[in-house]
Amino acid sequence: MHEFKYRGNDLYCENVKIAKLASRFGTPLYVYSYETLIDHYLKLKSAFRKINPLICYSVKANSNLSILRALVKKGAGLDIVSGGELYRALKVGCPSQKIVYASVGKTDNEIAIAISEGILFFNVESLAELENINRISRKLGKITRAAIRINPDVETKTHKYITTGKITNKFGIDLDSAYKILVLRSKFTNLNICGLHIHIGSQITESAPFVAAIKKVSGFIQRLKSKGIELEYLNIGGGMGIIYDRETPQTARIYADKIIPLLEKTGLKIIMEPGRFIVGNAGILAVKVLYIKHTPKKKFIIVDGGMNDLIRPALYSAYHNILALRKTSKTERADVVGPICESADFFAKERKVPKVKVGDYLAVMSAGAYGFSMSSNYNSRLRPAEVMVTKNKASVIRKRESLSDLIHNEKD
Repeated sequence: MHEFKYRGNDLYCENVKIAKLASRFGTPLYVYSYETLIDHYLKLKSAFRKINPLICYSVKANSNLSILRALVKKGAGLDIVSGGELYRALKVGCPSQKIVYASVGKTDNEIAIAISEGILFFNVESLAELENINRISRKLGKITRAAIRINPDVETKTHKYITTGKITNKFGIDLDSAYKILVLRSKFTNLNICGLHIHIGSQITESAPFVAAIKKVSGFIQRLKSKGIELEYLNIGGGMGIIYDRETPQTARIYADKIIPLLEKTGLKIIMEPGRFIVGNAGILAVKVLYIKHTPKKKFIIVDGGMNDLIRPALYSAYHNILALRKTSKTERADVVGPICESADFFAKERKVPKVKVGDYLAVMSAGAYGFSMSSNYNSRLRPAEVMVTKNKASVIRKRESLSDLIHNEKD
């Protein structure tokens, strides 16, 4: 699943020893494997080649320009959720007709810029938003394509913060309301409502919820057809899970085999929005051991990376495997924690981890998705550097922040 493997006693990224990268570029340090990134994109493309979908990588998972450019060069489109992500998409040369735009809270300015740039369509989350896009399109003298985001009200076995397809979530429009909109779509004179969109959540490891959602939407499409309402696109979103610990997520091939027959019946052009599946296992966070602390109750391994660098454990109680850059057979039960002034600042709690000493390096695995993209300057910490490894070459794709970067927009 990825190109982070031990050779002898050293952990490598492709053909480069990660300890050398940590020593050369400092820590905390994000390290990405180009081969892993592209391999996962191509796995999806191959699995779904029968229906030739437009695969729009979800920029929010990891928005580094080098990662976006690498995928766009291989033919990927981009799924965006903000004006900033649109700026990034255009910066890396993504054709505007391969950009789809979601988000429940698009501003007037963001909408106007996206319309002017000629994106493929907006995934629209509410009637109010639909009316607003129509108003702005009229003002600009444009006809804008839109897809209605359906909330199919299906259950997913994932963390409650990343489920998005239940009727109690803020996302999408229920089927009855969507039907009323589509029956009267001609009243939106500056919109071409040409598709449907679903996205039921993230880190979903089985096909059943996807099948349930697609079946619901397929039935809805047939209902529309019976009323003479034809559509062009069905965007099935993303959400495919990856291996963090002992999960057994479906492969791209198994997923494709389960849903392609359902998608073919719709007769629509298919769009997908994978993020984590492509980039999640393509990155790690390398950290350095600063202190070993013993208390009457437990042992703490204190490292130089913290929740500002990788917030998933603090936010979701997410599990990330932790490996030593120098392999050891010895383990110990400890908490791996960072320097942030929060008790939630941890990478592992009460876990058997490699036995290390001060100065050793650790790798927090599967950190490519929602790692750097959710990082912050909390505690006025500098955000880490990012490095991309391609075979035996390592390139800095984001410089480590400096103290002047930290305050460059501030006034004293």
